[in-house]
Amino acid sequence: MHFRFTKTMGAAIGLAAAIGIAATASAETRVTYKSAKSTSSYYQMAVQIAEAMKAGTNGEVIVTVEESQGSVQNVMEAKARGGDYVFTTPPVLVKLAKAGKAMFEGKGDPKFDEIRALFPIPSLTMHFVMSDDSGVTDFAGMEGKTILLGKGSFGAKEGAKYLGLFGLEGKVDLAEIELSNAVPALKNGQIDGFVTAGSWPAPNVIEAAATTGVTVLSLTDDQIAKTKRTKLTIPAGTYAGQDSDITTTSLPVVAYTTTAMDDDTAYQLTKTYWEQKSKMGAAAAWWNGVDEGLMANIIGKIHPGAAKYYKEAGMALTESQM
Repeated sequence: MHFRFTKTMGAAIGLAAAIGIAATASAETRVTYKSAKSTSSYYQMAVQIAEAMKAGTNGEVIVTVEESQGSVQNVMEAKARGGDYVFTTPPVLVKLAKAGKAMFEGKGDPKFDEIRALFPIPSLTMHFVMSDDSGVTDFAGMEGKTILLGKGSFGAKEGAKYLGLFGLEGKVDLAEIELSNAVPALKNGQIDGFVTAGSWPAPNVIEAAATTGVTVLSLTDDQIAKTKRTKLTIPAGTYAGQDSDITTTSLPVVAYTTTAMDDDTAYQLTKTYWEQKSKMGAAAAWWNGVDEGLMANIIGKIHPGAAKYYKEAGMALTESQM
């Protein structure tokens, strides 16, 4: 028996193969996750989320992590990004963006009204990190010292606010160095300390504590009251040389997208995140602080696709979140 391969058959096979490739491609969802500086804990979290999404969906969801200068930039970019954009920021910044207030004054945009929440991630934790060589053990001791706040990030703005609240505005020298260079700058004596708002344990603080020796300053109850932030305790032993608890402040952080994202993708991202969270927590302690209680920190609307998952999981949402 002879079999003759014709051009028509070749074309049919080629078409079938093309359809097969298209079907495979369509099954894969690609998402860009805008995070924070590559040296921060939030960037590491983003990488962990990307790995969890790939593992939890058998490769159907591919998340690409994008470095950012900080939360304000992430919110600003929501104006121009499409349905594949996920970003992290404190809920209060979304509220300010929608109202065109503070750092968003004169920069308002109807697109900000399309921002929708997906899920909470570990809270921003303020770290005021001083080298052992500086001899600084409290905020009053920062006077006359060189401090790195960084630029553009929420941590930098929050740090500057705290200096003002505690009577240190104009009394410290602010270093013109990128936050990514904080640890080497601390090592070589270029700066006496730096401020970072990564969730604890923060990678740059871990490195500084292990290689240089640092004191992470504690806030008094009066100072915490002035900041109007949430009190948080970093347990003793979290960082090298830390013999006692650190009392500081925190701010909730949430992963957001916009209404441009389709419901199925938002559902899949949210469902996979919660289902993979315990595995992430086994590898990195900061995930263990995330639970259903953090849902109350989400102000504003939750994406309908994410809301579908929360309904299935029995997590109650408020009227304002729906």
